[in-house]
Amino acid sequence: MKNYPPRFTADAVALYQSRPEATIRQVATDLGINPETLRNWVRDVGASRPRGRRAEPAAEPPTPSEAENAALRKKVRELEEEREILRKAAKYFAGETRW
Repeated sequence: MKNYPPRFTADAVALYQSRPEATIRQVATDLGINPETLRNWVRDVGASRPRGRRAEPAAEPPTPSEAENAALRKKVRELEEEREILRKAAKYFAGETRW
């Protein structure tokens, strides 16, 4: 049984919460951990993600370029967060335990 630092577990749960379209299995695979381990961390923290669509105020529909820009900005944020967690995990597994 592996012991993970508290910072890594918190980051893993935060990554799961930040990606509403991803499953626990997908996030765990990205991080190289067992899905049940991540599921237990999420359960222990009491983390949840909103279910269904949130009601949004009626507004003008975005233009195609605005919609694309918003989607790209969201993807960049997700990738930056994933990169940071993976960078920390690589340091941890390489023996550098400084989180």
